[in-house]
Amino acid sequence: MDIHPLISRRWSPRAILGRPVEEAKLRLVLEAARWAPSSFNEQPWRFLVATREEPEWLEQLQSYLSSGNAWAKSAPVLVASAYRSRFKQSGKPNPSALRDLGAAEQNMFLQAFDLGLVMHQMAGFDRERLKKELLPEGIEPGAMAVVGYLDDKSVDGSELPTKNRTGRQRVPLGKIVFGPRWDEPASFL
Repeated sequence: MDIHPLISRRWSPRAILGRPVEEAKLRLVLEAARWAPSSFNEQPWRFLVATREEPEWLEQLQSYLSSGNAWAKSAPVLVASAYRSRFKQSGKPNPSALRDLGAAEQNMFLQAFDLGLVMHQMAGFDRERLKKELLPEGIEPGAMAVVGYLDDKSVDGSELPTKNRTGRQRVPLGKIVFGPRWDEPASFL
């Protein structure tokens, strides 16, 4: 059996065109996040979204990126994810909130890919400054991501190496799925 092509072919390129993303497509990517599973249906995820249509807001969100992610400034959409760290009803810590945010982000990746878009998630940004300046109390930063169309030409106009388009590697199942003994593959593998 094969896994779904949306999963096996999805990847996170750094070469993204500056071409705007249609609002309808961007809404679908965000709608996909809304349908992710979450503990007690808390839906703790939140997203700050900046597009080229609001250049000052986009520039502000870009200012949180680390220098290693300067390439992301050419993308037409920048998303900062966040999550509510406590349950709404009880106010107790929600140990699943970050996992739930990850599920929402994965839905976004798959929906973007299905729409002919690409998405690249980044941890390289000033989390503390973003939290202090943009997030209300009880909301924690998740990741930042760009959304756009793949630019399959490098900066100098030459083709990107094939490995940058399709060469993803994954750890074998036997190294990540265990049975009764840690680090020994489960019997059904």
